[in-house]
Amino acid sequence: MADIQIQKITLNEIEQLQKIGRQTFQETFSESNSEENMKDYLDKGFATEKLTEELTNKDSEFYFATLDNEVIGYLKVNFGASQTELKDDKALEIERIYVLKEFHGKKVGQLLYDKAIEVARQKNNDYVWLGVWEENLRAIGFYTKNGFIEFDKHIFKLGDEEQTDIMMKLKLTN
Repeated sequence: MADIQIQKITLNEIEQLQKIGRQTFQETFSESNSEENMKDYLDKGFATEKLTEELTNKDSEFYFATLDNEVIGYLKVNFGASQTELKDDKALEIERIYVLKEFHGKKVGQLLYDKAIEVARQKNNDYVWLGVWEENLRAIGFYTKNGFIEFDKHIFKLGDEEQTDIMMKLKLTN
């Protein structure tokens, strides 16, 4: 897996972002959620207008993980006012790290995570935080392994269902 590239996504790549975003969200959550709620979230969350707004926001960045020019995962980070909750100028939020199921366990998520930490350090952030669904034990294990600790919970709405996310953070040391 040494040939995996991490690169910043531009507006020209919005269709690839839509495709990987929908596919990885579906793979990750379809078994645990109703078809209607999944469709609703995928239609709204990955609408061209919404992604255009996110891609052109100066306080958000997206990165692709590619292998042989094929997109296999992506990362979204937010800073400042773009953060979904804390909106702390000294923090970076990892909003999304998603990898195609066939590449799970192949260090792709770790490379995307490492990129998020690199961006946080470049921006002189004090800590990195995120929210992860309490039933996504794989992701919770990944973040715990990387030194994150739970500090709160919040509600994430998926269609008509309320789900609990565990909020986790990692203090950065210089």
